[in-house]
Amino acid sequence: MAGKYIQQYEEHKMAMATTAERGPATPEEIWEILRSTAEQQRENERRWQEEIALREREDAKRSEEAKRREEEEARKWAELREAIAETGRQIDKNNKKLGSVENTFGEIVEHLVVPGIEERFEDMGFNFEKASPNARISEGRNTIAEVDVLLENRDCLMAVEVKAKPHVNDVKAHEKRLDALRAWHDRNNDRRKLLGAMAGATFGTEEREAALAAGFFVIVQSGDTMKMEVPSGFVPREW
Repeated sequence: MAGKYIQQYEEHKMAMATTAERGPATPEEIWEILRSTAEQQRENERRWQEEIALREREDAKRSEEAKRREEEEARKWAELREAIAETGRQIDKNNKKLGSVENTFGEIVEHLVVPGIEERFEDMGFNFEKASPNARISEGRNTIAEVDVLLENRDCLMAVEVKAKPHVNDVKAHEKRLDALRAWHDRNNDRRKLLGAMAGATFGTEEREAALAAGFFVIVQSGDTMKMEVPSGFVPREW
């Protein structure tokens, strides 16, 4: 737009120069020049006003866009904070559920497995004098092993691992637990035989075979009590 103003100014100068070459301007020519100049000034003013208005609209648009972006960022941060808070609430909720499951599992061990387990082993020729649920074997501040149910008499110990649904990895973990218990008892000059058993509400075929192959007695839920499953020819492992 500035280029147009310069061009108009140059044209006006040329017109004035042409008039000067002809000699003194007539009154009519002077009035025409004044009128033309006034019109040009009004046109320039109008165009400048339009330019200013356009820039003001663009500035307002940019300001509105910046405000919109700020509001969008604020909304996203609010959603993120709410998502974090909701995650925290879900973690607390799951922890409470887990605690409830652990309490229920503890009740299974205490009320379902423990009361009848000594009788089940009596049928197998064992006579245990003591049953300790949730036994913890420690050496100083170090935990050697935690046993769901530990049965004892003067000649033998039976470490029973209880799972709602045992897995093969549970069988392997119980073998390592028996190894650790054997080493601890040896260090403490306790030469009693150490055996293992696994009890579960439901046993899959693979898990049952793995437990028996490891030399563990298998105890399964039967109604509101537990029963021993010992196949013919089974020989328990002694640690």
